[in-house]
Amino acid sequence: MSTAEPRVELKDKRVLVVDDEHRIVSFMRMNLELEGCRVIAAHSGREALDRVRDDLPDIVLLDIMMPGLDGFEVLRRMRQFTSVPVIVLTAKDDEEDRIKGLELGADDYLGKPFSHRELVSRMRAVLRRHLIQPPLQQTQLRIDDRLTVDFGRREVLINSAPINLRPTEYRLLYHLVQNAGWVMPQDVLLAKVWGPEYRDEHHYLRLYITYLRQKLEEDPAHPKYILTERGVGYRFVDFRHKDEAK
Repeated sequence: MSTAEPRVELKDKRVLVVDDEHRIVSFMRMNLELEGCRVIAAHSGREALDRVRDDLPDIVLLDIMMPGLDGFEVLRRMRQFTSVPVIVLTAKDDEEDRIKGLELGADDYLGKPFSHRELVSRMRAVLRRHLIQPPLQQTQLRIDDRLTVDFGRREVLINSAPINLRPTEYRLLYHLVQNAGWVMPQDVLLAKVWGPEYRDEHHYLRLYITYLRQKLEEDPAHPKYILTERGVGYRFVDFRHKDEAK
């Protein structure tokens, strides 16, 4: 049986390119239109927010370094009203910018300079994650007296109160819970949650495991749900066998 990821076509996708340098926008427009994309341009943060509201793009390519409203502030404001996929464009080696972008809700980042081939690959991967969701289970899973996961309703409850998970956090939790009791290798989780292009991006996984622990665990420094198998991957507590043993 083939395990290949379905291919996401870029033809007719509305792509908002946000950069204050007109030359860069023109270059990206030319290349993306060759892929069949419908390119929308914005040259400032305020214009970008207007374009997101008015033109409803399928994906946003957002430069960080802009005068006035920088990309971080644009992203923060966007996440107040839309979950549109966003790839932030950062300086090549600026890890702090990359982490800040992810914390504000970016789906991915790309360091400058980048090739058109790499950009297209990342765009397809991000769109695939948004368009193709994991299959929903109709059962409510009671992890313990404190935590319940309901994949049918796409809800996570702590002490009966729903908590807010971002789409990537939800996908990561889905794959961990569905394989509860088993160690999920890092490269497998990266491929399942982000796509096969991300098998070596271990910092993504570490960052989102931290986010999940901060939202789910009573003491994130001493987790009881999401356990680290050092040098291998992560394991969700085997709650099913606990129920059978009672």
